[in-house]
Amino acid sequence: MQKIYTPARIGTVFVIISLILTIYVSALYNVQVYQPRINADENPHRRVIERSSTIAAARGNIYDRNGVLLASGRPSHDIKLDWHALRGMPEANDVVLELIYAAMDEGFSYADTFPVTRGAPFEFLSGMTATQRNRLDRYFEFHSIDPEIEISDLLSWFRDHYKIDYTIGILDARLIIGVRYELEIRAIVGSIVPYTFAADVSTDFVSYISERGLTGVYVETSYLREYHTNIAPHVLGYIGPMTAEEYDYYKELDYPMNALVGKTGVERAFEEFLHGTEGLRVIKLNEEGTVLGDEVIKEPEPGQHVYLTIDYGLQLIAEQSLRSQIEKINADRQEAYDPESEDEMELIPAGAVVALNLNTGEVLASVSYPAFNLSTLSEDWTMLNTDPGQPMYNRATQGQYMPGSTFKMVTALAALRNVSNYSRWTTIEDQGRYTRWEAEGFVASCWIFNQQRVTHGELSLVGALECSCNYYFLQITDWLAGSHADNASIMLAEAALEFGLGMKTGLEIPEFEGYLATRETARITEGRLYFTNADVLLAGFGQGLSRFTPMQLANYAATIGNGGTLYSLSLLRRVVSSDFSENIMENEPIILNQIEDTDIIEILQEGMMAVTTGRRGTARDTFQNYRIPVAAKTGTVQVEGRSMNDGVFVCYAPADNPEIAIAIVVEKGGSGASIMSIASMIFDHYFLTESSFLAVPYGQLAP
Repeated sequence: MQKIYTPARIGTVFVIISLILTIYVSALYNVQVYQPRINADENPHRRVIERSSTIAAARGNIYDRNGVLLASGRPSHDIKLDWHALRGMPEANDVVLELIYAAMDEGFSYADTFPVTRGAPFEFLSGMTATQRNRLDRYFEFHSIDPEIEISDLLSWFRDHYKIDYTIGILDARLIIGVRYELEIRAIVGSIVPYTFAADVSTDFVSYISERGLTGVYVETSYLREYHTNIAPHVLGYIGPMTAEEYDYYKELDYPMNALVGKTGVERAFEEFLHGTEGLRVIKLNEEGTVLGDEVIKEPEPGQHVYLTIDYGLQLIAEQSLRSQIEKINADRQEAYDPESEDEMELIPAGAVVALNLNTGEVLASVSYPAFNLSTLSEDWTMLNTDPGQPMYNRATQGQYMPGSTFKMVTALAALRNVSNYSRWTTIEDQGRYTRWEAEGFVASCWIFNQQRVTHGELSLVGALECSCNYYFLQITDWLAGSHADNASIMLAEAALEFGLGMKTGLEIPEFEGYLATRETARITEGRLYFTNADVLLAGFGQGLSRFTPMQLANYAATIGNGGTLYSLSLLRRVVSSDFSENIMENEPIILNQIEDTDIIEILQEGMMAVTTGRRGTARDTFQNYRIPVAAKTGTVQVEGRSMNDGVFVCYAPADNPEIAIAIVVEKGGSGASIMSIASMIFDHYFLTESSFLAVPYGQLAP
């Protein structure tokens, strides 16, 4: 019988099978390996997508002069969404909805500014902000949606636009729409701020995101600014996202578009030290959005630490003293007010206090009342910006106040320099009413004549400062003017500038330059081209056109106290490296002016000393028996249209060896004498209290 399986036949079958396998393997290799490699070479982005992102740098800390921690940064994990990865994904809606429910389960909020209510009956938000309205209008315009569209039709349009399956309930659909709208609107309006789904999430949530591997969802570490105190909000300032205008500037400094920058206060002034340098990472993803690699190209460099000139303890006492005195005066006025009276009860709305080291120009305390809480700024933002009391307005550096009688030392300097046959011993008799220019419609009276119908009698310069005699200073201003008001205004302005009034102090944060009573100021502020004798006479005792800040008034007092040296003011004490190993810079005092007339400065010092110790001194009630000698000047400012005057007070101590100068301005405070107890409380702390604010545990508020 013939064999079916001969060796030749078996060999032939084996060859055929081998050939088939070879062809099959070659084809498989071509499809799975060779062609993708060719395609990848021709268009590598089809296979691997590279995305670069910044790594946030820790912002430098802010300390007071003694090392009390005022502001720091702590790591924060933010959940972000990649619009490019999500928009083309069939399961994008499932990812978004899962993320939303996970956030709800964890109990934290997520960003959704889509201006439609989240529950039925659906309607546009009644409290839609201007930003929300603008963004919605831009969205409608981009997609050619009728602005008058019914809300039900709009939600149906969104369902179709985002391919939200109709098996998904309308409540869940609204949640998905909110997030996807947030992603898309940024691309439409060209926002430089990326979409952060949720900020500062828990580590458990970060772990959940990592484990789930949700496409288009990633975690980014940033740093939250933490303020460890409620004091000095106007000085510290705050940080926030850049505006488009700010980005035009900061991009030249290699800031990424999502960087947070200082917006006000020292956060803004010392941005260059505090900011640090962001790092860079590159993330590789496939076309489906799966992360294939994550490489840090550049490590971030933390910012440097800034030590301010502010003394925490003194700042705290200054704030408490100002607030408590305002509350006391207001309570007294409310108690004394007769509701049946036709007079309106005027309460104190605001005030400011500044304390300086008069031998260096360092700002030891800067208070503006009312104030705000930096720790709750975002929650309080709308309320703060609509508050008629303007709590975010820094009155210490930007308030515009007449100096009242505190200006009289300037007038004295100008007269002693420029009026012939006038000296400190020249006497003038107070006649109550100054009537020389009555024919021109100007008559002014001394304050004591208005109150008691008596006069101060015959006075020399020191006595006139002691009892703050308006008549005396009206007369020497008139002598200064001669026959031309402009002459006196120029002399007064020159003297004021030597004390730093009417000019920038050198402070690093924004400040009002001030106005001097001149023809130019009349043109700028009131639109008039004339300048009268009344203008210059009013200026001579601190009324009229002059406007200065409490910061300038404090430097003015400091210049008298230290013998005539005008220092540039500063809030910066020193800067140290991020690891505290190196002093980057130490701020040195800068002299802006030196008044050479030391004999005149000594007369002004004597007059200010008489204010607190003289028999008729306007500050004797508080400081005559004070344990430390104090030199001072009170001021009462008459504001047109108000029955209640502003109170102004400047001083320095110890009078025989000065260290600290203070200026206080209280709107509707009544007089300088009514607010000078604030200064005594500040002096109590400065001279008599051991500072206990040397260290505050990280993460806690200073006491």
